[in-house]
Amino acid sequence: MSVHDDEAEFRRLRWRCRRGMRELDQLLERWLEREWRGSPTAERDAFLRLLDSEDDRLWKWFLGHDTSDDAGLQALVERIRALPH
Repeated sequence: MSVHDDEAEFRRLRWRCRRGMRELDQLLERWLEREWRGSPTAERDAFLRLLDSEDDRLWKWFLGHDTSDDAGLQALVERIRALPH
């Protein structure tokens, strides 16, 4: 993948991080900005699955009111929650 393709994908992902709730936007964008480029493929795949999840489900996971049945998603939710502001 060329640098141009990688940047185009990054911009598309940033757009997908924009949800209906500012708090979710901030959580997802923070991880994307800080971690995406250095993350292994499995974690990137988990992030893409996370972006496919419904906002209300994401919010419950991030608040700790529920957990994902997908261990990879749950691990990523916990990593995102632990990122400093």
